[in-house]
Amino acid sequence: MKKIFLLLAILSLAFLSEAQNYDNLKTYVTLRQYKKAKEDLDKSWSNAKFTSKPEAYILKASVYSGLAAEEGTKGTPAAEPLIIEADAAFTKYKEMDPSMALLTDLAYQNAPINIYSALFTSGYKDYDAKNWQSGFQKFKKVVEYSDLLIAKKVINIPADTNSLLLAGITAESAGMKDEAVKYYSRIAELKAGGSGFEGIYRFLVNYYATKKDDANFEKYRAYGKQLYPNSEYFTYDKVDFAVGLEEDFNKRIKALQETAAADPNNQKAIQLLAELIYDTLNSSRDGAVLPANAAELEPIMMKALNRMTEMKPDDEYAYFLIGTHYIGKREKINEAREKHAAEMKARTKPGTQASKEDVAKRDALDAQYASALLSAEEPYRKAAELYSKKPQPMTGQDIQRYKFLVGYLGDIATYRKNKAKGNAADVAKYTAEEKKWSDLYDEISKMKAKPRGE
Repeated sequence: MKKIFLLLAILSLAFLSEAQNYDNLKTYVTLRQYKKAKEDLDKSWSNAKFTSKPEAYILKASVYSGLAAEEGTKGTPAAEPLIIEADAAFTKYKEMDPSMALLTDLAYQNAPINIYSALFTSGYKDYDAKNWQSGFQKFKKVVEYSDLLIAKKVINIPADTNSLLLAGITAESAGMKDEAVKYYSRIAELKAGGSGFEGIYRFLVNYYATKKDDANFEKYRAYGKQLYPNSEYFTYDKVDFAVGLEEDFNKRIKALQETAAADPNNQKAIQLLAELIYDTLNSSRDGAVLPANAAELEPIMMKALNRMTEMKPDDEYAYFLIGTHYIGKREKINEAREKHAAEMKARTKPGTQASKEDVAKRDALDAQYASALLSAEEPYRKAAELYSKKPQPMTGQDIQRYKFLVGYLGDIATYRKNKAKGNAADVAKYTAEEKKWSDLYDEISKMKAKPRGE
């Protein structure tokens, strides 16, 4: 029985000694005698009973972070290992006591504050030196500490925007866009404004445009427009981004197709899709070469142009492009016809017949020429009808386009008249048609354009 009492007495003394040790260390922390505290703490650290309680870890975090914050150590390389130890100890404390009840004790509140401050200083040095990855890892922790301090009402601010901003910048600069968006979006949700924050909203708009997340794209674009009403950037819609984000031509086409497929009534997307392909297939640049997938692009363009005529049946623009595309094809085919005719003549001896192969190719090119030319007729007729109804005076561009297509309608009538030889009725019909377009051409040539700016 005496042995049992003796054991209990020894255990009581041990627990009393550990409690006394906590109190002594806490007193040193309160008095900011961190060196003495570290000596005693390090001696006790090998004692499993001492480290079995959460308080041991918040004590270590307080002591090591306090040392790192002292004059002569703060901001120097010597502070780095101390902060690493303090951060690890505080992390362990949170695991052991999720309620973090000891943070209500004033003696321990400086631990997370000191760690926050040291990590911020070190992270900012990385930011200045463009050590983005290292800087982000520190500012990521800085944000965690500031969130904790705000949640525990140790500091009274709604959010630590400076830390969020630097975490976002370092993540973005390190190429970690998915990480950056976490921090930038928190700032954006606060609708923080000012010259230093516009880039955040631009990033978010661009990010969600790339992700094709229309809801978030529109949300952050609206925030940006509200906070920066003079910035043109936030007037760009998802169609502008679909085109602007991609440098590769085929990727731009695909992006516009996806936008148009998702929103079949998006006139801007459909028109840009049509125009982008049209300008490529009908390029007037010197040395321009048709893309290898021209045959695949043409039906995509024609579908878009026809959709434009459905959405805007009283607008001549799409009809004009359709007709002019076919006239462009006719020009290319005619060049091939002329080249083949010259080659065929050179190959054929005087007084002999051209080869069957040459004749077949000539006939095929003639058929292609006729098909392209006549395919322009209907869209040009529709465009001419719409131009004739436009209020006068028209713009200079409208007059030039009207004159251009009427000239080709006259050429088509001439072509049909020549092909109708032997059929008096058709010759008379197309002769009248030819005169009609010729007279209209002369009439258009006399039109005066609307002054610019009206």
